[in-house]
Amino acid sequence: MNRGKLIDKAIQGYCLVISSTPAFWLALLLLLVFGVWLRLFPIGLSVPIGVEASGVTLADRIYHAILPALTLSITGVSNIALHTREKMADIMESDYVLFARMRGEKGWRLFKYYGFRNVLLPAITLQFASISEIFGGSVLVEQVFSYPGLGQAAVAAGLGSDMPLLMAITIVSALFVFGGNLAANILYGLIDPRIRRGGKVK
Repeated sequence: MNRGKLIDKAIQGYCLVISSTPAFWLALLLLLVFGVWLRLFPIGLSVPIGVEASGVTLADRIYHAILPALTLSITGVSNIALHTREKMADIMESDYVLFARMRGEKGWRLFKYYGFRNVLLPAITLQFASISEIFGGSVLVEQVFSYPGLGQAAVAAGLGSDMPLLMAITIVSALFVFGGNLAANILYGLIDPRIRRGGKVK
């Protein structure tokens, strides 16, 4: 919508930098800034040190998971944002958007009724397809934050030839990916009624 303007160049530059940044380096940077310098978040582990398992609350677990989750989120958003930008640029140059401009549509109405809904399906596809990439990128991030997650468990199971644990992690990962694809298919029908009805809207 704002191609070539300052905000477009800023977002595009940010996404290009983030997409070329290793996840473990970003994890180290966030840990140094927010964990060591500012002391806003813990420097590692999934629970407070010296607290029994019965005394750990849900808030403690969320507090310790913020930095690892933030690292994976930042590194995962760049590809989706760049792809969505290119699709929106193509949509804005299409014939039906040109016809809408000739009818006087502009600004928010042009974005809402002609751009957003058409670019939403590819964005959702990429968003839920990236769930499988989280497991691959989580190994190094968990190592930096000393966070006991599925990535570290899979590495330990593979190095220790623990086949039952490795199979269990594989099944859980497959369920997450299946759930993401299922959620994407359900959202397709909510966004575009033609997909839900299996044909064209009359």
